[in-house]
Parts: sequence; structure tokens; C-alpha cells
Amino acid sequence: MSMTHQPTLRQTTEGRTIAVVGDVYRFLATGDDTDGKYALWEALVPPGGGPPPHVHSREEEGFYILEGEITLQVGEERIVAAAGMFANMPVGTPHSFKNESGKLARMLISVAPAGLEKMFFEVGVPLTNGPEDRQETRRQDRGSHC
Repeated sequence: MSMTHQPTLRQTTEGRTIAVVGDVYRFLATGDDTDGKYALWEALVPPGGGPPPHVHSREEEGFYILEGEITLQVGEERIVAAAGMFANMPVGTPHSFKNESGKLARMLISVAPAGLEKMFFEVGVPLTNGPEDRQETRRQDRGSHC
């Protein structure tokens, strides 16, 4: 089997980092890294953060909760997802996620095939200090909820 791209290795301080409507996304793998097969990013979602309900016409989207709680809206059903829970949204599934807790939530988001990340790169705000901005966001959240 021949490789069409090089292995991707990201340290905890690496990965293109952007702010999107209050959330902070650190991209671990993009379509450029995976020949378009999938994209994966870490999302820091502050209290109240998350997108409105939406539907993907070409991507499946998966969520793995690492820390905190995220409320998933899947069609008419609401599910409070805690650390360790995984959810996959098939193409065409109306869904959204929101942090309705008082603490920062952290999760991994994947899409397959890749491509959606390009929209985030266009509309998001690059964080000039990359991971340092991400860590500051986490420190500020922890400090405001003690």
C-alpha cells in the first residue's frame, strides 16, 4: 500500500487555532493532511457557546466529549453529553450543540469527508498566539467560575 500523504503528528502546542463565534478550534488534521478523507479538531466551548441548529449535506460529523458537558440537539431530542460520550451525526441530520453548563467544555469534532474546516478558516479569527490564546481562554474560564 502506498502513502499519498505524510503522517500527521501534532504536539499539544501545535495546530492552526482560530476563534469562531466564541468557540476556539485547534485543527489537528485537515483535508490537506488526510487527502480529503476527514478533518479533526479540538473545540473549546465556553458557557453559552455552540452553533445554531444546522444540517450538513455532505459531511458526517462526530463529537467526542473530553471535559465538561455539551447539550446535543438531534432533531427534536436533547441529550446532555458528558466526558467520554461520543455522538455521530449522519449526513442530513438536523443537529446543534451548546454548552449550557457554567464551565468550559472541551471536545473533539470530526467531519468526513473533509472540507468543512475551510469554511471555519474563512470566517474564523486566527489566534495570533495560537495555543497560548487557547490556554488563556481556559485559564480565564476556570478563574471566573471558582
